[in-house]
Amino acid sequence: MVKRATGATVGVLAYPGAQQAAVHGLVDLFETATRLGAEMSETKGGPGIVASVLRVDGRRKVAEPPEGPLDAILLPPSLGSDGAEIAKLTALASWLVERHEDGTTLCSVCAGAFLLGATGCLEGRRATTHWALGARLAECFPEVQVDTQEILIDDGDIVTAGGVMAWIDLGLHLVGRYLGPSTLLATARYWVVDPGGREQRFYDTFAPVMTHGDEAIVRVQHWLHARRAEKIDVAAMAQQAKLTERTFVRRFQRATGHAPGTYLQLLRVESARHLLERSPHSFDEIAWRLGYGDPGAFRRIFVNVMGLTPGEYRRRFGLGTFR
Repeated sequence: MVKRATGATVGVLAYPGAQQAAVHGLVDLFETATRLGAEMSETKGGPGIVASVLRVDGRRKVAEPPEGPLDAILLPPSLGSDGAEIAKLTALASWLVERHEDGTTLCSVCAGAFLLGATGCLEGRRATTHWALGARLAECFPEVQVDTQEILIDDGDIVTAGGVMAWIDLGLHLVGRYLGPSTLLATARYWVVDPGGREQRFYDTFAPVMTHGDEAIVRVQHWLHARRAEKIDVAAMAQQAKLTERTFVRRFQRATGHAPGTYLQLLRVESARHLLERSPHSFDEIAWRLGYGDPGAFRRIFVNVMGLTPGEYRRRFGLGTFR
C-alpha cells in the first residue's frame, strides 16, 4: 500500500548567525516541491509544504510564534561559529523543547546540531553534523552518539543532516516524507541535484591532531607522515617514541584517537585520495607507491574507509578525465 502524501507546515529558524542562503533556500525548495507535486496531482490544490521563516527578536526568542503546531522546525547551518556559541541560545532551546513536546519534528543541518543538542532532545540518540564539527559536538554533548560518516540521520521525531550544503539533502528528505517519492524525484531533477546515495565520509579529510601535548607521540606522527609509504609496524613506532609497545599503543590511542595501525592506514588512504583526484596513475600503481605489495588489500581498506571504490571516487572527485 502506497502511503498518501499528507502535506506539512514547517518553519525554518533564522537564529543568530544562521546561513541565510540555507534559510531562504529551504523555503524555495519546499515551494518548488509543492508546485511540482500539484502539477503531477490529478486533484487541484493537493497537499503541499507551507514553509515560513521564523525570525528571532533581540531577546533571542522567536519574535512571532506561528499559529498552530508545526510539523517540523529546521535549524539551518551557520558559517560563523564552531557551534559552541549556538549552544548558548538557551531561550531558543527551551522554545524548541516546548515545540517538540507538542509533536513537532526537530531537524538540524551542520552547526544547527549544537542548538538541537542544547535542547537535550539528542540524549542517547545518533546524530550527525559537519564532519569538521563532530569532535566539538561530542565534547559539548557527550551523551549524543555523534556519527559524521552519515550525511543524514532520520530518527523519526529528530532528523540531523551533515555539512553546510546538506540542507538540500534534508529538504529533499522532508519532501519525500510529506509529499511522497514521486515529488521528491521531480524536485531533485528540477534542482539538478542527487536525490540520495551520498555519505559525508566521501568528503571528510584526515586531519590528525598534533596539539595534544604528548611530545613522544608527536615525534612519531611526524615520522609516519614522512615515511608513510615504507614498511612500518608498531614495534618500529614504539622504538621512535622510546617507549615499550604497550605504553606506546595506549598513549598513541589517547593522543590521536586512533590505534597506530589505523592511523597509518588513514594516512595512506588520504594520500591515495589526492592521487586519484590529481594524477592519472592507476589504483594499483598508487597502492604500490604507498607501500602495498597487494593492491587488492589496499582496495578493501580504501572502500572500508571511504565507502566508495577507487574508480567511483575518481569519477566523483577527479580533477581530470583520468581512466
